[in-house]
Amino acid sequence: MTTCPCGISRDYAQCCGRFHGGMHYLLAPTPEALMRSRYSAYVLGLRHYLIDTWHPSTRPVQLERFDSGVKWLGLTVKRAWVSSASEGFVEFVARSRPPGGGPADRMHELSRFVRDGCTEGRWQYVSAVDEG
Repeated sequence: MTTCPCGISRDYAQCCGRFHGGMHYLLAPTPEALMRSRYSAYVLGLRHYLIDTWHPSTRPVQLERFDSGVKWLGLTVKRAWVSSASEGFVEFVARSRPPGGGPADRMHELSRFVRDGCTEGRWQYVSAVDEG
């Protein structure tokens, strides 16, 4: 049994792994489940999963943190909520170490997720939200 990278003390196959296999990512039931599975995808190098779960309106050509050799160290979800049937938010802290070592970095983000006609009703990551 392998612990899931998202930090929930469950077997990877029963946690984020169930979304990473084939087209099962379509079934992520909440923005938090999708966010956790996306973090795990960064850890495990699952580029296609990250692209497929990124909203078409904001999807990048390059995945900077993915391509840079960052080592992911841990995830803490601070809060998550659904504000309507088509919009949700997840606030999290992800810790990482740059390539070659050095001090750990801390990424604190409030992420916006939507499900709409562009996403065929699937939850997809849109972007970080500026709380300022």
